[in-house]
Amino acid sequence: QVQVVESGGGLAQAGGSLSLSCAASGGTFSGQPVSSYAMGWFRQASGHEREFVAAINWSGSRTYYSDSVKGRFAFSRDDAENTVTLQMNSLKPEDTAVYYCAAVDGSYIYTEVYEYDWWGQGTQVTVSS
Repeated sequence: QVQVVESGGGLAQAGGSLSLSCAASGGTFSGQPVSSYAMGWFRQASGHEREFVAAINWSGSRTYYSDSVKGRFAFSRDDAENTVTLQMNSLKPEDTAVYYCAAVDGSYIYTEVYEYDWWGQGTQVTVSS
């Protein structure tokens, strides 16, 4: 059974930084290694819909960010460890949310919730002003 597990959430002050990691495990998906899957980060603030934050393609050669985090967040992957990392800098109170990591068997960049097949349980990020 495939598992996607996030870690690294917590509390930060406005202007500070946090790093979120996501590990995928469980062998292969449909015969393809985990390292060949596109990954994404989404977040959901209390009372709001889940929204796209960042995505990375299977090779790590392309990334894409929502306008709200562009220039502040950086998404990278380490396929040897089957992990991806979201480095969050210059945090703002409006970044407060539960952050979810997701994976999909695909070659491109994916920005919609429905496009992803596997999800982690989420990790809380709280930014104080």
